[in-house]
Amino acid sequence: MTLRKTAAVATLAPVLAVAALSGCKRTGELDVTQGVGISAVRSACPVAGVPAGTGDITLFDPPASRDAKAIDVVATLTNVRATCVEGADTINSALSFDVQARRISTDAARTVTLPYFVSVVRGGTQVVSKRVGQITLNFAAGAARASAQGQGTAIVDRAAATLPQETRNQINRRRKPGDQDAAIDPLSDPAVRQAVLSATFEALVGFQLTDEQLRYNVTR
Repeated sequence: MTLRKTAAVATLAPVLAVAALSGCKRTGELDVTQGVGISAVRSACPVAGVPAGTGDITLFDPPASRDAKAIDVVATLTNVRATCVEGADTINSALSFDVQARRISTDAARTVTLPYFVSVVRGGTQVVSKRVGQITLNFAAGAARASAQGQGTAIVDRAAATLPQETRNQINRRRKPGDQDAAIDPLSDPAVRQAVLSATFEALVGFQLTDEQLRYNVTR
């Protein structure tokens, strides 16, 4: 799964697909003669993504300069993919991603090592864990571009990623035509939305930037 964040601080909007319960004649058709239920199709696996502002890194020469003429190396972290395995107690997500880079001076072979992080975020704001690693790019002599593939792991507590039974019952409760709340989205209930948000996790990957590098990305 590949997902690019659009806020500097990762925020989460849980995505719930509405589907029919048993009693449907075919997919997408509700049989209201037996009442209507709503099923939230969601996975306990964390959603993989890149927080905005951390998917690019620019190196300058000299390092303190921010002049366009001083740009040395530009790298982009992309194609984040996740393979999730749900165990009895934990949910393990193996992450992979690509780093694509270009440099200005191509005279000699060069090795560039860049720091990156893998973090698990709960409910869009709570950082559960964070690990920092390094990825190395090898530029051949005369080559302006190089690429490398990185890996990481995100581990989530299965119990924390499971919706409480009370919330599941409220979402899936069968509703009959004419009921006062028959047409009301269960997620409009703040308590239900909060429970879903609390049980939703993200596995985020990005470059480990300095404050100055992050400021450059946000304001350029």
